[in-house]
Amino acid sequence: MAPPSPAVLVLGPDSSGRSLVIDGGNVVSFGDRPAEPDGAERIDAADCRIEPGGVNAHTHIYSGLAPLGMPPPQPPPENFLQILERVWWRLDLALDREALRASARYYVAESLLAGTTTLIDHHESPRFIEGSLDVLADACEELGMRAALCFGATERNDGREEARRGLAECERFIRDNQSEGVVGLVGLHASFTVSDDTIRAAGDLCRRLGAKMHVHVAEDGCDVEDARRRGFDGPLERLFELGGLPRGSLLAHGVHLNAEQVRRVADAGCWLMQNPRSNHGNGVGYPPALAASERVAMGTDGYPSELEVEAAYLHQQAAEHGEPAAAVEARIAGGHTLAGELFGGEFAPLAPGSVGDVVVRDHRRVRQVVVGGRRVVEDARLVSADLDEIHAEAREQAPRLWERMASL
Repeated sequence: MAPPSPAVLVLGPDSSGRSLVIDGGNVVSFGDRPAEPDGAERIDAADCRIEPGGVNAHTHIYSGLAPLGMPPPQPPPENFLQILERVWWRLDLALDREALRASARYYVAESLLAGTTTLIDHHESPRFIEGSLDVLADACEELGMRAALCFGATERNDGREEARRGLAECERFIRDNQSEGVVGLVGLHASFTVSDDTIRAAGDLCRRLGAKMHVHVAEDGCDVEDARRRGFDGPLERLFELGGLPRGSLLAHGVHLNAEQVRRVADAGCWLMQNPRSNHGNGVGYPPALAASERVAMGTDGYPSELEVEAAYLHQQAAEHGEPAAAVEARIAGGHTLAGELFGGEFAPLAPGSVGDVVVRDHRRVRQVVVGGRRVVEDARLVSADLDEIHAEAREQAPRLWERMASL
């Protein structure tokens, strides 16, 4: 379902006395007394602040149903690889079209209500590959979320054929996608789950399509150990040497990279995405070496897309590891720069000509959300779809998903 044509909107004045004008999906002006076009639709921002929409630089929409009663793994995992094997790799194997649709609509809706207007997603559903990215794109377009999508090709279940199908889904989606506000990327799960040939094929696909890569790198020491067993200095070196990281690629985590490696990522025009809650929850460590690059953005890695919560956690973790608050703020702002590279245009600050993805927030909650000039949240209510119906669908699909997980 295509979104309606963006209206001329005037947001404000906010608590600072500033008003913002959006026309044609872009910001026209932001200031004390902007010129207001005739017939403009006004959005109240009294006692609020107007800010750019949030960018979640790395997440997993397919985990959307996890907060709805996902049973804890038994026996409890003792390390990162066991967390993957007993939780997330079982969850993604259990996904079918219906469960993925429910997960996507639930995660996207809750993200918008939290003030996130862009999701950079990394998808996995090994038993539902062909057409899976369309399910995600449909949910984003219906609800009004801007998104970058890929399928993370892997060989961990069915070998090279599984990886071939994952890359083919990326290629099909990049070629055929017509969803408003959605772009496609090429994805690899992580280097320790793919062969050299698959990495080469993924890099070749990027170059053929002019696309960027999205891949997990050095999240845990097991990724580093695997690359060394294969004869490389590490997973980063393996990806570079096999041509798997074209300029502008997106590397999630980087926890076990050193400063020299991080600088190499930046010199190649690539991005690193830090995921503080997930890294802490999975016990993989904190990435101090990311300070060596300015091309770092913040993601949630499948945690709820509550970026103020994620930022507060990042500030706390950074302080404990001796990083200045300015470095944290740069990573939060990095998401907007990354979004500009992926979608084109300026995402922050709210300057004339920048993208009209805007949040109006008071001290307690998000009150209004506009994405590309389209109103998707009004008075703290989702208006682009029926939230009650989305929640009902999620509650219906979640128990079915847990049953399928238990049978694997």
